[in-house]
Formats: sequence, structure tokens, C-alpha cells
Amino acid sequence: MGDQVNGFLSPFLRKRRIAAALPYVRGKVLDFGCGVGRFSELVPPEQYTGVDLDEESIALARREYRECIFYTAVEFADTNGRYDTIVSLAVIEHAPDPKGFLMELAERLEKGGRIVLTTPHPMSDIIHKAGSRVCLFSREADDEHESLIDGKRMEMIAAEAGMKITARKRFLFGINQLFVLERIQ
Repeated sequence: MGDQVNGFLSPFLRKRRIAAALPYVRGKVLDFGCGVGRFSELVPPEQYTGVDLDEESIALARREYRECIFYTAVEFADTNGRYDTIVSLAVIEHAPDPKGFLMELAERLEKGGRIVLTTPHPMSDIIHKAGSRVCLFSREADDEHESLIDGKRMEMIAAEAGMKITARKRFLFGINQLFVLERIQ
């Protein structure tokens, strides 16, 4: 899929998601769902690892950000790194099993680590569908949404995954959400 950003407003939305997440990022960072690696511009290269399902995006990221480490999801499965912060922006809504997704990410956390994720609020679904049809947003991303998760459902999923929400906020007029999760001790 290449850059994975093919809607007119997609670059703006990506920048807003990154800006919302950045204050919660610390230490060694795993960017899960990194696309072409733009988040790596904000983290020291020795502290950054990017992972994406899309091989073409990883190839582009490796060419653009040579000093950073990037893996395809298949390659990453064979690694055993631990991270202080796992960032996953606009990804969980594509996971067929959000609880399993969080559990897999949590296994990669250092003690005291956190997961920082963004996801569209369910109220944005109609806006996103309409916008994707006129190329304001990525049509592929909209088609690949498994489910949109509100705050109450995220609390339930997080608890089932052995995690708790330690921070949350809505941004972009409430159509996007940010959640910071930590393991329940």
C-alpha cells in the first residue's frame, strides 16, 4: 500500500495523531503500525523501532530513515525486544481481536511501560465513510476497519487484557481518541 496515506486529509490526521501521542512517549519506543516511519523523526534513532504489516511501507521507511530499525510484522515476530512505550496510532480498529492485540503488545513492555494508542470514536464512522468515498480520507483504511471502540468498551478490553487506562482524551473535535494503558500490577 506504500505510504498508506491516500486521502486528501490523511497527512493532516496523521500529524494530529502524532501530536496527541507525543507527550506520553518516553524511553525506548516501539511504533507498531508505523507505516513509512514518520514517527521516527521525533524519537532518537537508537530508541526507535518501527513495525508494520505492509512490506512496501517498511521498504520505504528503511530507505528514508536508514538510521532506524524497521521490521515487517513477520520479521518482528522473531525478535524479543522490550519497550518503555509502544505507540500504535490508528491501528486497533483494524484488529480482528482488540484484546489479543493489546495482550501481544503488553508482552513487549518493560516493567512500568505504557501503550499509547489512538482510534477513531464510533461517532466518526459516518463521517469517515462519507469522507473516504470522496477521497478526503483513506478508502482502504475505512474498508479495513473491524470495529470502532468507545471509551467504555476500551476500558473493558483493557481490563480483559490485564491493563488499565491511565490517561485518555478526545481530539479533532471529538472524532478521535487517545488512550494510554499500563499493566495492572
